[in-house]
Parts: sequence; C-alpha cells; structure tokens
Amino acid sequence: MHITELIRQKKFVITCEIDSPKGVNSETFLDKVDEVKNSVHAISISDNLRAVMRCSALAMCHLLKTRDIEPIMELNTRDRNRLALQSDLLAAATFGVENIIISSGYDVSLGDHRDASPVHDLDTVSLVKAARDLNDERDFAGHSLDGPSNFCIGVLAEIGLKPDATQMDKLKRGVDAGADFIVTQAMYDTAVLEEFLGSVGQFRLPVIVGHVMLKSASSASFLNSNAPGISIPERIIKQLEGLSREALFGTSQQITVEFIESAKSLCQGVHLVPMGWERFIPHIVEAVGS
Repeated sequence: MHITELIRQKKFVITCEIDSPKGVNSETFLDKVDEVKNSVHAISISDNLRAVMRCSALAMCHLLKTRDIEPIMELNTRDRNRLALQSDLLAAATFGVENIIISSGYDVSLGDHRDASPVHDLDTVSLVKAARDLNDERDFAGHSLDGPSNFCIGVLAEIGLKPDATQMDKLKRGVDAGADFIVTQAMYDTAVLEEFLGSVGQFRLPVIVGHVMLKSASSASFLNSNAPGISIPERIIKQLEGLSREALFGTSQQITVEFIESAKSLCQGVHLVPMGWERFIPHIVEAVGS
C-alpha cells in the first residue's frame, strides 16, 4: 500500500529503516525484520547507507514482499547511472515494491570503499522525474514501456537546519518533478521540526520526520560531527552521559518516545532508524499509541 494512502486514512505513519546484510546471509536481517514487522507500517531498506557496500536493497525488499511485509526501497544517485537506476526501479515494480525514497547518498569518502567513483549521472530531481516517467509508462528518454510502474515517491530533504535558497530550490524542483512525500533528516527538537514545516508548507505534501535512535552520548556527538544536516541538542547528549547500559536503553527509548509524541500533531509520520536496537521498536510504538 502507498504510504500516502495510509496518510489519507488519517494514520500517523511509522516506518523503520533496516540495513541490508553485508554478505549473502540474510538470517540476522530477517531476525531484525521479525522484531519490528508487527509494530510499523513499512520497513525501509537502506541503499549502501553511509557509502558502506551491502547487499542490494532491491533483493531485501523482494524478501519482505514474499513475507507479506510492506517495503520501502531507498535509492541513491551516487552508485548507478540512469540505465541502472531505471532498470532497478523496473525490477522493484516487477516484485511489487511501490514505495521508494530517493536521495543523493553520503560521500564515498565516509564509507568502506573510499576509492569508489561516485556516479551522480542523475541528481535527485532527475531521478524523481525518472520514477514518475515510469509510472506514466515511459522511460527517462521518452520511450514507451510495456506496462507502467506504480511508485509512491518519497524524496529525502537533504537540507540543513537553516536551509538556504539553493537547498530549498532543489527540494521544490523535486516536488515539481513528481514527489509524493518528503522525508527529513534525523531530528530531535520539535522547534526545529516546526521551522522546517514552515519552510516546506508551500509544497502541500505529507512530511515524515526522520529520527535516529541514540545509543550513547558519543554516538550522538559523532552524528553531530559527521552527518550533514543533523544537529542533536546538547541537552539530549547530556541526558545520555555517564549512564549504565540498562539506564541507557531506557533513556534512549524515552527520548524517542517524547519526540514522536510531540511530532504527532505536526507531521504525518516518523521514519525510525534503530541502529541495531530493533527490539525496542515495539515498546516505543506501544508507548506513543500509534
């Protein structure tokens, strides 16, 4: 089911992002899926997230479909040219994958293949258009197709806390190219979310706010220093300092619960990145009553 259809049903959408395995053994991946599948509306599969090479998101989305679990396939412009991107999209459509999120991808210098050549044959705006073209039964070059796709197209708002005119123009062009919903970078402060929503209100699209679970004060500081567009308030980092392992589990979950509860009245959903803590997702979802 399209994410936007769930939103039209007045649901506050909760999605969970899980990394593909680094290898061909999918057992651990499927264990994580089993931990969250009954608590979220869809499971999003990252596409070589942080420029770390992993098994294809397409393959994992197909596994989810065979288990009657709604997948979201993430797709970046960094790793493929326009031929490969369209080919993967058609394959996804063939497997019944309908929800996609488009991004440019982290710089390869941050990953585990630092000598890789970034492609970026298409930018995110062009890839949104390409996906929309496939829905309209034609390819990016205008050639007709034997059957259309049925994608619900999300676009990652790759903008900082105070977006400049160039960033907002790119997001607007992505919306104009055919995006159906917007996903934000990870957020932790509803004041920041409100400011962002004020900036994108003109687009009249559903917004799903990103949120990465914080496993420690040091991991939060690392995100602040290394993840473009993410800013974790110092007050939250201080909450995580000096805690025992068990106390950290509880505090991190409470931070996430409080953020979701405050965001529910502002946006249409939350995109959770559990960072290996999938086992806590059911409790979080139960606590927020979604």
